[in-house]
Amino acid sequence: MESASFPEDVLERKVCIVGSEPVENYTVYIIEVSDGEHRWTVKHRYSDFHDLHEKLTAEKKVDRRLLPPKKMLGKNSKSLVERRQKELELYLQTLLQQFPEATPSPLACFLHFHLYEINGITAALAEELFNKGEQLLQAGEVFSLYPLQLYSVSQQLRLAKPTCCSGDAKTDLGHILDFTCRLRYLKVSGTRGPVGSSNIQESSLPFDLSVFKSLLQIEISECSSLQIRGLSSLRSSLATLSIHHSMETMTSILVPESSEFSQWEAEGAESGCPITAVIPVWRNLTTLDMSHNGISTIDSSVKLIPKVEFLDLSHNKLSTVENLQHLYNLVHVDLSYNCLQVLEAAHTRLGNIKTLSLAGNQLQQLSGLTKLYSLVNLDLSHNQLDQLEEIRNIGSLPCLEKLNLSSNPMCIIPDYRTKVLAQFGDRASEVCLDGQVTTEKELDTVEVLKAIQKAKEVKDRMSSGDKKK
Repeated sequence: MESASFPEDVLERKVCIVGSEPVENYTVYIIEVSDGEHRWTVKHRYSDFHDLHEKLTAEKKVDRRLLPPKKMLGKNSKSLVERRQKELELYLQTLLQQFPEATPSPLACFLHFHLYEINGITAALAEELFNKGEQLLQAGEVFSLYPLQLYSVSQQLRLAKPTCCSGDAKTDLGHILDFTCRLRYLKVSGTRGPVGSSNIQESSLPFDLSVFKSLLQIEISECSSLQIRGLSSLRSSLATLSIHHSMETMTSILVPESSEFSQWEAEGAESGCPITAVIPVWRNLTTLDMSHNGISTIDSSVKLIPKVEFLDLSHNKLSTVENLQHLYNLVHVDLSYNCLQVLEAAHTRLGNIKTLSLAGNQLQQLSGLTKLYSLVNLDLSHNQLDQLEEIRNIGSLPCLEKLNLSSNPMCIIPDYRTKVLAQFGDRASEVCLDGQVTTEKELDTVEVLKAIQKAKEVKDRMSSGDKKK
């Protein structure tokens, strides 16, 4: 099935039964529904058609004779199945012609409009929020939506149509808008490939987040940054932003206006160059998680997030660390599983951070970490560190309490733990190495190593003094 995005306007709906398949002692008919280029399939047996017809005759006064009669003898014979397939197709086509504007709820449900069609999707969401919206808001839990649902809402708002097409007050679009105005925690999860039995590619459907007026936290995954619109409207309220498998540049999310303005500057910043736009900062954003993306550069868009304390850029494609000097409030930074081979003068970029994860990179040297005096927790696991001498670069950090060096080449050195702990001198007992608390036996060995080292240093000084004479 070829991929297709949603049609921009409401097009003629079509339905046809494209085949059938035997299941145990009955036959299932394969129905293809189309709305412009948008198609999906539904499977139903005859009894499902009968149940649908009963509801329509009761609720919408549909002619009882419209549905082909049930036959018991030879009901699964090829000729009967083929004839019934044509009759049932005509039945569905007649129903769609009879209700061209507002599709009755039983028929919409039968044809899975609530899963794939704009009106059906928004009606189903509106009814859900009519029934449980207030309860969900009071519970303060994360509410999940799919791009297809958000797209449908965006399209409904764009079209000059009544907010309730079906006549059922429960399905009024107003229930969605009231809910989105007050919602605080949102999760948007896209999909790879077509949605369900349709040819809809969610990654091609733009959706607008500006309907959310009170969001404090949003998590977005498996979406293209190109389809996310209205994110900038959340700058004044959002405290936590998480986005995964959705972007290649930080600017595309933090400064979506950059596609319109080539020369921009953050609000309140001084610029020596001509600018075409002043971009407001994210006033309340303290947590930014952009892990699991394709980011190769920490670009200047970070100037717009001055209050961020927790920054997660793990599982990206970073080879250098730049521009973080603009984030004066950083406390926790995760740069694990990137492509870092060296990190020079880290204190000039990372300031007074307390937690730093550099796991899963290609580091061989630690000389750039010597002045991270506020560091409490440092993860260097899964790197290329093979020389114990490198530990001296972090051995004098006064606040370091947790150090992870596991899965580095140096770990196979005999007495690795005690030789590492010895680099911390009198603070060896305060350091938890590789998740294990230092034992008394290890501390005794550390004292011996320190004494040997001290004797060696005295001997070296005396030897050096004799040479001068």
